[in-house]
Amino acid sequence: MDIQRICLMFCLLLLAHCTFQQTTSSSKRKNGKKDNAAIEELKKQINDIVQELNLLKEQQALQTVCLRGIKILGKCFLADPVKKNFHAASDDCIAKGGSLSTPLTGDENDQLYSYVRQSIGPEEHVWLGVNDMVTDGQWVDQSGSNVRFKNWETEITLQPDGGRSQNCAILSTTANGKWFDENCRAEKASVCEFNIV
Repeated sequence: MDIQRICLMFCLLLLAHCTFQQTTSSSKRKNGKKDNAAIEELKKQINDIVQELNLLKEQQALQTVCLRGIKILGKCFLADPVKKNFHAASDDCIAKGGSLSTPLTGDENDQLYSYVRQSIGPEEHVWLGVNDMVTDGQWVDQSGSNVRFKNWETEITLQPDGGRSQNCAILSTTANGKWFDENCRAEKASVCEFNIV
């Protein structure tokens, strides 16, 4: 009888032990799922914070640009008097987070003209973010969209008149902000524009 009781007690203990392990294992799996969900939530929060921080850095950089340059109709403009070809000037603006200036209205063009005269000089030409490199006569901005506003000089020289050899546009301070087509390899000053977020 003692052996039977011992076997019965052993079996009960073994059963209790197995049940406890299953419960613990099941609990760990549930907690593991909860832990994974918590980790994923923390990762998401960290990514959100990083994105917000990057946006704040962009806004701070943009405010710095506006302080050094000028704000015109929802954009900041920053003049660069160093003369470069069109592609180098464009690349420099892109590296700073902007693009070559592209006036969208007559008022914006007039203000850009005034800013160029004050910041670079009264007898300078600056690259615009406008070209017809892909299709001669089809002037597009740097995103490839057709330019709606144009301010070509048409009274004396009937711009654009360069054909295939002059595929990039400049704003001329000597011609009151009128546009001319120019060889893209020529070296001109530039103005970068930055959209205000």
